[in-house]
Amino acid sequence: MSRIKLGKTGLVVEQHGFGALPIQRIPEKDAVYLLRKAWDGGMDFFDTARFYTNSEECVGLALADVRDKVVIATKTMALAADDFWEQLHFSLGQMKTDYVDIYQFHNPPFCPKPGGEDGLYDAALKAKEEGKIRFIGITNHRLSVANEAIDSGLYASLQFPFSYLAGEQDIKLPERCKEKGMALIAMKALAGGLITDSAAASAWLTQYDNVEAIWGIQKEKELDEFLAHMKNPPELTAERQAVIDADRAEISGEFCRACGYCLPCPVDIDIPLCARASVLLRRAPLDMVLGEEGQAKMRKVADCIECGTCSSRCPYGLDTPNLLKKNYQDFLEVLDGKDL
Repeated sequence: MSRIKLGKTGLVVEQHGFGALPIQRIPEKDAVYLLRKAWDGGMDFFDTARFYTNSEECVGLALADVRDKVVIATKTMALAADDFWEQLHFSLGQMKTDYVDIYQFHNPPFCPKPGGEDGLYDAALKAKEEGKIRFIGITNHRLSVANEAIDSGLYASLQFPFSYLAGEQDIKLPERCKEKGMALIAMKALAGGLITDSAAASAWLTQYDNVEAIWGIQKEKELDEFLAHMKNPPELTAERQAVIDADRAEISGEFCRACGYCLPCPVDIDIPLCARASVLLRRAPLDMVLGEEGQAKMRKVADCIECGTCSSRCPYGLDTPNLLKKNYQDFLEVLDGKDL
């Protein structure tokens, strides 16, 4: 197993962490089972959020009796101090704990700082003084906000999408974080499901000694993969590098990370699915796009009114309406029997 120190927090954890967003999609008993199996298998870093519906509650049910042996990171979407306190207290109750190890501002459109009119950072400092949180972190999908957070020196951790499909500017983040004593928590380490070789993804990520990978886990077979990688860490062999190089050539550039910040769509298009259909048709079970439900979702693209709302919300600056058109055309061609 590979253990790392989370920057200036001094917390030492297994480098493979549990991303608890997907467990909100499965029955509570199954979610609790997965969380507990993860702990029993050696995982000790768990990332959740106030607005992952019942995810925090499942974390509490699964891990309350081993609370002092795990590191829990959760998030607040508050944009004002009053909401900050309400969400923090609710999270503590859901997780059956008196404190959060890393409390993160959840993708704010700005970088909270002391003395700000929003009062967020000052509220976090007070919560830290009261022992309700141990360290202050921030998550984001905007590189500008991420870099501002690093430059500020105010944060113990940055959570950011980071995988071997990362762009040139993103690749600089681990070193920049290390210079400030920060941990980089890598979300979307499988690029929203576009990376299908978990061993290659693991081998690439774990070469960074200040990066904590949180794998979004929903199924037991997914958990088993990462528990196996913990016991026998994959090496970045020439064969795995070839997989990475091929994926970069095929996918890198303007691709949807499925973060969902473009939603809701005014005409109910499932943008995270439809804007990735071309890649999913090559890399995922075909039923995801070509099944009855998938086809119905894809055909909604024809209803796009090109209002631009999705593009204005996209933290990656994608031309989403155009991306939808391209993917819809590929979908129609596959239905007509053509190969992508």
